[in-house]
Amino acid sequence: MMHRAMQAPDDAATTARFADMLSAMGTEPRLRIVRLLLSAHPQGLVVGDIAGELQITGSTLSHHLERLKNEELVNVRREGTFLWYSANAKALQDLLGFLYAECCTRNKAVEPQAIVCCK
Repeated sequence: MMHRAMQAPDDAATTARFADMLSAMGTEPRLRIVRLLLSAHPQGLVVGDIAGELQITGSTLSHHLERLKNEELVNVRREGTFLWYSANAKALQDLLGFLYAECCTRNKAVEPQAIVCCK
């Protein structure tokens, strides 16, 4: 799927794009993969290290990584015989920006400084 530029928050195509991204991360293994790759950002991890860390078999991991790659949530690069996967931080930042756009601007439901990660 091609990456679309960030558009107005109420744009139907943008909403559909982010819904697809959320759907791709909507399983426990894929969310664990994204979090692990974020912890190894920016260099990423080779497939074997991801499998070992998360205790996921190669074929199952391949399926999950393909889904995340199709939604542009992860990037892949080849170095020799190794495939390195890394989190697509820009796509994830766009997704979070989309989710917080209304709460932090129009109605101030959540003050930006109240958004804290990793307590």
